[in-house]
Amino acid sequence: MKHDISVPLRALAHLLRYPDAAMREPLPEVRSVLETATALGKARRAELGALADRLLANGLHAEAVYVGLFDRGRGTSLYLFEHVHGDSRDRGPAMVDLIKTYERAGLLLDPSELPDYLPVLLEFASTQPPPEASAFVGEFAHILQAIAQTLRQRDSDYFCVIAAVLELAGVPRLVPADAGAVAAEEPLDLSWAEPAAFDGCSTQGQAAPGTPQPVHILRRPPSAEAR
Repeated sequence: MKHDISVPLRALAHLLRYPDAAMREPLPEVRSVLETATALGKARRAELGALADRLLANGLHAEAVYVGLFDRGRGTSLYLFEHVHGDSRDRGPAMVDLIKTYERAGLLLDPSELPDYLPVLLEFASTQPPPEASAFVGEFAHILQAIAQTLRQRDSDYFCVIAAVLELAGVPRLVPADAGAVAAEEPLDLSWAEPAAFDGCSTQGQAAPGTPQPVHILRRPPSAEAR
C-alpha cells in the first residue's frame, strides 16, 4: 500500500525551521501528524516526537543549538546550493532555475525566502503527487545523506528529521555510522561537482533569529483572463 507523504513532508519541513516562539506554537500538531505517519517506522516516529518535545521545552536554548548547528559551517547548511556551488557564479542561475520550477507548478515563493532552503524544498515537494515528490527529493538525496552523516557524527537529534525525509522518499539506507568520519568543514561542493537535474543545492546562514517565518510556498492566484 502506498502512503500519502505530503503531510509528513510538510511536518518535517516545519521541524527544520528556526525554533522561535512562532515556530514552536504549532509543534503539538506537528508532533501529532508525525505520530500517525505510518510511512515512517515506529522508532523514527518516536525520535521525531522526542525532538519536538525538546524544542517545545527548551526555548532559547533550542534556538542557540539551531544557530550553532546550522548557521556555522557548510557541512550542515540547510541551504543546499551551498553544498554544490559554494560561492561560485553558478549559484545565481541555479536559484533562478529552481524558482522557475516552483512557478511551473503554479506556486510562488515568498520574496523573503531563498529557493534552496531545505524547508522550502520540502514544502514544495509536499504539494506534488507522491511519485513526483519522491523523485524531486531523490534529486538532492545525496546532499541530504551527507548532511545526515554529519549530524549523526555530531550526535544531533536533528539527524532523525533528515533520515525521515529520506525514508519517505524511498531513498536507500544511509551508510553505517562507522563507515568513516566526515570532516566538519569539508568543502562538499567539490564532492558534488556533478549534481542531478535539481542542479545541486545556497547562500550561507538561515533566516535571522527572531524574525517571522512566513508561509514560503504560495498558490499562484488565477489570472484575470482565467476569471
